[in-house]
Amino acid sequence: MAAATALPVSLSGRFKGSFAYFTIKDRLPQILTRVIDTLHRHKNEFFEEHGEKGVEAEKRAISFLSKLRNELQTDKPVTPLEDELPDAALWNQYLDYQRNLSNGNGEPSWFQSPWLYVECYMYRRIHAALAQNPPIDNFDVFKEGKAQNFFESQEAVIALCTYFQELLKNIKDLDEKQLQEELFKLLQVSLWGNKCDLSFSAGEGSSQKSSPLQSLENMIPYILVNDMEKLWSLLVNAKKRNTEKSNVRVDIILDNAGFEFVSDLVLADFLLSSKLADEVHFHGKSIPWYVSDTTKDDFNWTIKQLQSANHMWMSRCGINWEGNLKKGVWVYHDHMFWTLPHDFSSMAEVAPDLYADLQKSNLLLFKGDLNYRKLTGDRKWEYTIPFHQALNKFHPAPLCSLRTLKSDTQVGLKPGQGEQIQASEPEWMVSGKYGVVQFDAAL
Repeated sequence: MAAATALPVSLSGRFKGSFAYFTIKDRLPQILTRVIDTLHRHKNEFFEEHGEKGVEAEKRAISFLSKLRNELQTDKPVTPLEDELPDAALWNQYLDYQRNLSNGNGEPSWFQSPWLYVECYMYRRIHAALAQNPPIDNFDVFKEGKAQNFFESQEAVIALCTYFQELLKNIKDLDEKQLQEELFKLLQVSLWGNKCDLSFSAGEGSSQKSSPLQSLENMIPYILVNDMEKLWSLLVNAKKRNTEKSNVRVDIILDNAGFEFVSDLVLADFLLSSKLADEVHFHGKSIPWYVSDTTKDDFNWTIKQLQSANHMWMSRCGINWEGNLKKGVWVYHDHMFWTLPHDFSSMAEVAPDLYADLQKSNLLLFKGDLNYRKLTGDRKWEYTIPFHQALNKFHPAPLCSLRTLKSDTQVGLKPGQGEQIQASEPEWMVSGKYGVVQFDAAL
């Protein structure tokens, strides 16, 4: 029996020719090079703000990052963190855990260890390079790219805000069928908004330039698992069962800043305005992460940008959303667990406070590829393994992944479905062309 429930192996750079291998070999060093370049370009700014101290800190951070890049490229052992940040002990315990897993097969290293672990570790080391070098310790090396993505997606943002404000004018008159249609549209915009991922393009431009709503119909065949109906019935039933005493709460575990984040905010506003939910909780990252992930600064910055936009519907969205935060019907959280290397099956043990908070939710929406990898443990699953099984006992509340495929793990497909696509499109799992809206009832 034990053999039947054994977990498959982790995706890893040790599988030469795999997507993990190419990511660690090519993409991660490119991202580090770009971070070093960003620090170089801000040298004058550091000097103006902090004098010589700023320039010295910049030099130290760059040498720290160059060393990191060299360790990665030469497959050196992963080393313990040496900073005093609050999560350092948890990271170092996780390294010990990886050492025990390797059963004496050498030290955990960049190409031999699980891809998810070493990739997360790289971003944590980038954070340490700045955090350990005041006075530039609060500088977000990815901020420029995130802002650029937002500005380059202006047309799509305007189209979405305009569409949404028009929808709000007569939302009270929509019948159930129409409400369902609108929910499905906005879920799809939020799903495909996930194409805008800067770590995927190693930080090169990937903004949403055309109107996101035009092509939704054509995209339906590319949703490999489509559980939107299940989401609808869950929300409608929660509403019906709901008494005055308990609010319907939806949580969105965020992924990218920029256009995708705006699409998440529109979805969240729709859930409130349609009375499908009473409160929405957002979960962001507490440190800059995976190039384009949303931090508290990005959250606040985006709402301010929208508020001050010289476009009527954009600024109306920004003003309303600021109001939602002030009223407390929108709440932002950024628990440290989201930037640890653990997959989510460890949450109940490693972050029981976060797990208990998520248990209060009626529905958890997990955005993006990294969240999917952490939900399923980033393993070489058979395509047909049920999603519920791959979650490996992570069931705090009903949950749904909205994910475009950018890494080679996927579960919950019909027999033959994966193989059929693979035959004509060998890159189908990493191209961002396919998506899933994949639901688990948590029961």
